[in-house]
Amino acid sequence: MNNTETTKLHLFLTRGLLAIAWAVVFVAASHSLTVGAGVLLVLYPLIDVVGSLIDARGQQGSARRLLLAGAAVSAVAAVALGVAATGTVANVLAVFGVWALFSGAAQLVVALRRRAQLGKQWPMRLAGGVSTILGIAFIIASAGNAPKLSMLALYAAGGGVDFLLEAWLLARRRRAGSRTPTVAAAS
Repeated sequence: MNNTETTKLHLFLTRGLLAIAWAVVFVAASHSLTVGAGVLLVLYPLIDVVGSLIDARGQQGSARRLLLAGAAVSAVAAVALGVAATGTVANVLAVFGVWALFSGAAQLVVALRRRAQLGKQWPMRLAGGVSTILGIAFIIASAGNAPKLSMLALYAAGGGVDFLLEAWLLARRRRAGSRTPTVAAAS
């Protein structure tokens, strides 16, 4: 496994575990908009910013630009979520929904462009599609009578599982590639 693949594997593992840990902690804090819930709401997109910046280092061209744009959108989302957290649950869901919609769409584009480099990328495409759909669902829920912050924990946990699946698939592909038998030279 080369350095880029190793970095990507570690990035996927770390992002997956962080998203699942965030979801577990957020479930405990999501009963109301407290300072703790607000901090967690800001932290989640900041994790995405760092992950996107690390991922962008190993990319070139339009894939790199999309990752950098995604990092910028996530940074704006962190600020917007910090502001929304001083308001209502509906405000938070609307902002999170817009962020999920745009970041999911960007993830879909990156996955489609990476399919030649890292395989079919179906888990990443699925995650991008789900994020886009859930973003719309969060926006709709924000206009409902009783929006719930706990919806966000399910979103994060699902994203975490996707990153762990991506790490597993990458490691599996690389192990399979390293087991290719070599032909011994004739004596």
